[in-house]
Amino acid sequence: MRIPRRNVLQLAAGAAALALPHTACAQAYPNRPVRIIVAVPPGGPIDMSARLIGQWLAERLGQPFVVENRAGAAGNIGTEAVVRAPADGYTLLLAFAASAINAALFENLNYNFIRDIAPVASINHIPLIMEAHPAFPVRTVAELLAYAKANPGKVTYASAGIGTVAHMAGELFMAMAGVNMVHVPYRGLAPAVTDLLGGQVHTIFSTMPPAISNIRAGKLRALAVTSTTRSEALPDLPTVSDVLPGYEATLLTGLSAPRNTPADIVDRLNKEINAGLADPAMKAKLAELGNDPVAMTPAAFGKLLGDETEKWGKVIRAANVKVQ
Repeated sequence: MRIPRRNVLQLAAGAAALALPHTACAQAYPNRPVRIIVAVPPGGPIDMSARLIGQWLAERLGQPFVVENRAGAAGNIGTEAVVRAPADGYTLLLAFAASAINAALFENLNYNFIRDIAPVASINHIPLIMEAHPAFPVRTVAELLAYAKANPGKVTYASAGIGTVAHMAGELFMAMAGVNMVHVPYRGLAPAVTDLLGGQVHTIFSTMPPAISNIRAGKLRALAVTSTTRSEALPDLPTVSDVLPGYEATLLTGLSAPRNTPADIVDRLNKEINAGLADPAMKAKLAELGNDPVAMTPAAFGKLLGDETEKWGKVIRAANVKVQ
């Protein structure tokens, strides 16, 4: 669906409007366990980010922050559960890139992500790594572009499924580079990586943890990282944007809450999360997952989610991406 620009900007505006005082509510919060809904299965960088932040918040605020995995429907089930929850700060959503992608990918959602979610705090940006099978005759992004232009429609790239960040990263890459590659969707990252290791596909945009182990073992060749700056986990690896200026495809994560959650609760959570992101031990734990911590105000995080929704919506419409 095409999202009007005024709706895309509502997240930032709504967050800015959360300046009204609710001191009594903040003093009492939290007085019971808080749920963090994660719309992906357990394990992986998204789930682990939620668990690390949940543990930090529990230690700082004196109540359990319990991660509840509600996978299904590309993340829409978990998101809708939070949208429908009371706006009292006791049900939070681990928002990630799919939240923004789904707003344009699915035409008949029972909620409007921009309108119905209050941004709380950014956690991190998780860059992807563009990898190739060692037998594929390219070693750099520039060589891949030259090969793809000379062999249109013959280069394949795998992803964890239609509409995933890895898929969108490839669509954005093709659009900006003016090349034609063949997308091969799988039901999850594991089978996609397995086929890449076996040489059934040429390339992939992968999250950090499985990528790093295969790269260091020499089983796969790293071409570039998809963030605009180099990753601390692989500091010698160039960025895609070195060849395609402006290219960026990261797996952002952060906490959000139902619309109309009291401003003082949002502000308190934001303050504590940002303190965690500045803590050396927490930063080290996130870095082990290949994550880049990014602290933001609620308004700035809301603007980022709005910008991502608009960006991926354009990619989806231009490539005519449809869920099956």
